[in-house]
Amino acid sequence: MTKDWKTRTQLVHGGSRRSQYGEMAEAIFLTQGFVYDSAEQAEARFIETGADEFIYARYGNPTTRMFEERIAAVEGTEDAFATASGMAAIHGVLTSIVRAGDHLVAARALFGSCIYILEEVLGRFGVEVTFVDGTDLDQWRAAVRPGTKAVFFESVSNPTLEVADIGAIAEIAHAVGALVIVDNVFATPVFSTAVRQGADVVIYSATKHIDGQGRALGGVVCASQAFIRKVLEPFMKHTGGSMSPFNAWLMLNGMATLDLRCRAMADTAEKIARALEGHPQLGRVIHPALESHPQHEMAKAQMERPGTMIALDLAGGKEAAFRFLDALRIVKISNNLGDARSIATHPATTTHQRLSDAQKAHLGITPGLVRLSVGLEDADDLIADLKQALAVI
Repeated sequence: MTKDWKTRTQLVHGGSRRSQYGEMAEAIFLTQGFVYDSAEQAEARFIETGADEFIYARYGNPTTRMFEERIAAVEGTEDAFATASGMAAIHGVLTSIVRAGDHLVAARALFGSCIYILEEVLGRFGVEVTFVDGTDLDQWRAAVRPGTKAVFFESVSNPTLEVADIGAIAEIAHAVGALVIVDNVFATPVFSTAVRQGADVVIYSATKHIDGQGRALGGVVCASQAFIRKVLEPFMKHTGGSMSPFNAWLMLNGMATLDLRCRAMADTAEKIARALEGHPQLGRVIHPALESHPQHEMAKAQMERPGTMIALDLAGGKEAAFRFLDALRIVKISNNLGDARSIATHPATTTHQRLSDAQKAHLGITPGLVRLSVGLEDADDLIADLKQALAVI
């Protein structure tokens, strides 16, 4: 792997392994186990596994390893570990670093399943979690303390697109020796600067932009080699949250076009946000490229582009949101994101439905909020579709 390759080149060639047949496309090593030349070799491999040696697909696989090395090269970390899903990645990271009595600090604005892990799963085993407003640095300062194990937040929150100040939060966390864990899905690996900003561990749901076709589940953790191999890998290989070789192969193929897709989608998202801002049926249009976004300047400094997601807050509440969703012709109703197809989601009744009304209100998840994941369709067609659906209201 050549470290001075630029992102697009790494996305096509990073981490490539070829068999003795010299295949052009990445090979799928669809095997759960590996053969040893001797009993002595098997013994040696279980004591210490070499860089290009494998034991069992739950521990590692050549196809999965290609994906891990490629995403690590793009993200700018020493290593990566691929998981069965984005939530497997988040659960694996958080659970592998804590034990009863430990303390974590997390932003309140998180995906619903992340809140479940922090409140229910970790809480059940005696881990103390303090929640803060992710954009309020004073709350972060007040919450961390000597011995705080880690801080966890989404660099751009789901679904209201709040932008966290990664550099400032990292400085606060590192001052007390805490690990900085960032869910970076909305920022995408293409537009991310999380590692340069001070993140220690960066997590992606590969299901989203990395696959980009809505085909398979996957997740990945990018961090130092010491964290991946000494902290995370032992936990993941014994608890079974590793990515399958076939899904890794799909992710590798998705990465070849990741840069092109994300840039095209980001261009369209900004056009849509500007075209819809001020529409009489919309109370708010939320997108970091808009000057009206509370963290607009920070987003420009922290991300190469403001991303592919938009939030639309319909003035008429849930009834208006449902009529709008049902009237869409091109945009599909689903709960995925980062797909080549544009997707609309009503978070209050789907992805964040388990939150209380008070929690939703605190996070800005109103009954009229619609999350829009912008795909690869023509921008003018999407704007026309969104406007005709708003007209139905």
